[in-house]
Amino acid sequence: MKLVKKLLMLEDRRGFTLIELLVVMIILGLLAALVGPKLIGNVDKAKIKAAKAQIELLSQGLDQFRLDVGRFPSTAEGLQALVANPGVEDWEGPYLKKPTVPKDSWNKEYAYKSPGTHGDYDISSYGADGQEGGSKENQDINSWE
Repeated sequence: MKLVKKLLMLEDRRGFTLIELLVVMIILGLLAALVGPKLIGNVDKAKIKAAKAQIELLSQGLDQFRLDVGRFPSTAEGLQALVANPGVEDWEGPYLKKPTVPKDSWNKEYAYKSPGTHGDYDISSYGADGQEGGSKENQDINSWE
């Protein structure tokens, strides 16, 4: 009788066997291997789109600055002229909603040049590597493209 009770108590134990745990871990590993690269690719695309949108907002601020002052900020004044008066008359800023000039999606400063090579001004983000040129996440994002 005691032996039967002990056997019944063993059957009442609940939990997973080692094989069941290994099967679940293998399935999770396969799912991560299939889905992970697709998600990482989407993150890179989102960062590029965000940088393009920020360049567009900076361009709108520069256009407003030019309407008020009569010129674009010089390269020396930089994009900082959109949030703080660089000492010019008729400045009616700030021309950006936030009190600081945003950094690009990779937490680097935007490159600004005025007069630009491709127009009145050039704004660029050099991508993840922070250097000119490159492809994919390292590609340059420019105001003239």
